[in-house]
Amino acid sequence: MARSSFARNMLLSLLVAVAYFSAVAPRCAEAEVTCPEVYGVLMQCVPYLRSGGTPAPQCCSGIQQLLAAASTTADRRTACQCLKTAAAGLSGLNLGYAVALPGKCGVSFPYKITPNIDCSTIP
Repeated sequence: MARSSFARNMLLSLLVAVAYFSAVAPRCAEAEVTCPEVYGVLMQCVPYLRSGGTPAPQCCSGIQQLLAAASTTADRRTACQCLKTAAAGLSGLNLGYAVALPGKCGVSFPYKITPNIDCSTIP
């Protein structure tokens, strides 16, 4: 029963973040990366982002694919905004784990995953 409630709360948090971002975020016409793609990757990372340990292989492969897909400034800024929105809306998120996630997956992000980042400064 607790697991069902946890899954429902996690899904609700994700849907609220998607709806919020869709309603208020400026659109970047040239961006190829979308928030639903970013959120799909993050869903695989939620256990690590809340409890630490070792990220799931699906989480790391998703992070690697996300980095490869974000090849333009518009893509990187869109991905940043999506990550920022998710970081602000994900209950139980440990920011230390979020900042460490790229390194745990063997990749380097050009920014830290936090709710406070200014995505307009991403090159």
